[in-house]
Amino acid sequence: MSKISVIGAGSVGATIANDLMIQGVASEILLVDVNKKKALGEALDIYQGAPFHSPAIVRAGEYADTVGSDIVIITCGVARKPGMTRLDLAQINVNILKDVTANVVKYAPNAIYVIVSNPVDILTYVFTKISGIPENRIIGSGTILDTSRLQSELARRFCLSPKNVHAHVYGEHGDSSFVPWSLAHIANNHIDVYRECSPDKERIKWNKDYEEVEDFVKKSGGKIIENKGATFYAVSISVCHICKCLLSGIDTTLTQAFVEDWQKIQQAVRTAAPQLAGFAEDSTLLAHLLSEGKYVVHHSAKFNEHYHPHYRIIRRDLFEEKILPKL
Repeated sequence: MSKISVIGAGSVGATIANDLMIQGVASEILLVDVNKKKALGEALDIYQGAPFHSPAIVRAGEYADTVGSDIVIITCGVARKPGMTRLDLAQINVNILKDVTANVVKYAPNAIYVIVSNPVDILTYVFTKISGIPENRIIGSGTILDTSRLQSELARRFCLSPKNVHAHVYGEHGDSSFVPWSLAHIANNHIDVYRECSPDKERIKWNKDYEEVEDFVKKSGGKIIENKGATFYAVSISVCHICKCLLSGIDTTLTQAFVEDWQKIQQAVRTAAPQLAGFAEDSTLLAHLLSEGKYVVHHSAKFNEHYHPHYRIIRRDLFEEKILPKL
């Protein structure tokens, strides 16, 4: 038996709740929103499909109903509009998060918290600083969505299942994210040699198009928002994957965001890097010694100038006075 509470019943929160039920991730799913009628309507609509999926209780409730939650997913906040960056949302969503945090942590102090609202790296940092929840029980969705976008695009170019694509996006969930191409493999072959090994080489569209693919990944969210007004399907599936990994009891590697002090730098957003996710006491950061270490450091002037063997990436610019949201 597992209980997941979703804070925010907008497009992302409601779709996450629906996907959690469809995939049978939790036995109880709670939707909480400041708009109580919206939460009730979404919960009722989702629950009425229960006979065709794994049985689960889906209901709307108050913060007090989050008691006993194994996972709390925070999706509330203002969504991006066409032309906006994630950082444009910082201050208003920090203010919303502060109110939500004060209400939910007193009822669910033992839950694992998954932060989804944007800008996710900043909000993960803020939640860690104000919630009192131990850092090892706070996860930002990080670049798991960016990674999914990367893998699906590479699968299209290489004409095979995305499950055979092993490549990840690191760093900020935003414009300074990057792909460590030395670790990218297609069906157990390095990405740059797979084409010559494939019987479908004439169909494969790949000529070391690193920058083109990275640009596609970074701009995908904006393109979707421009065309349909919001993104919620892929991010919902990715968050459900995080929850499944957390509840399965089997450590799984995810590119997720979390906060950790490093070299006495106290104000540091911990952006996404590979980490083992599970219900263990301490999550584990994987050490990746990349051949493109210097490339990674200089990829953006926004990254800390020092390259650490454990691949610790710090966005100093997020804490400049003009950008840092007030706590």
